[in-house]
Amino acid sequence: MTGRQEGADRTGMRGDDAMTRSEEQMHVGVERRESGRARLRKYVVTEEVQQTVPVSHEEVRVEREPITDANRGDALAGPEISEAEHEVTLHEERPVVETETVPVERVRMVTEEHVEDEVVRGRVRKERIEAETERFDDDAARFDDESARLDDERRPGRE
Repeated sequence: MTGRQEGADRTGMRGDDAMTRSEEQMHVGVERRESGRARLRKYVVTEEVQQTVPVSHEEVRVEREPITDANRGDALAGPEISEAEHEVTLHEERPVVETETVPVERVRMVTEEHVEDEVVRGRVRKERIEAETERFDDDAARFDDESARLDDERRPGRE
């Protein structure tokens, strides 16, 4: 049997003289699928930083003072003429750099679901049922001829 004959059998007249009209309905749903990946990756970079810090140092300056009555005793306390050395230790500050690891923030990924409307188009098939009437008697033919004649007489331009 061909598809056409099967369709004719299915929709043909049944014992109650009625036909069944059917149509497709479109049902749209959603499915969840993987659409991508996201990852956090931690890596180390080295940056140059700069900070100004004050540093000090000692310098030697020779002071000379004249002998006065107030310091004459200190001046005569040593040998009359001799060789001697006196040493002073000089100090300076220099920058010292240390690094310390401290936590600054926590980072995590969270997913957020966003809903958008998307238009879905499809095609559905529908059956249509039409009624046709045929008349086989002579009265119908005469009636049709009269209607045509009356229609012609009613047309504009006809007197």
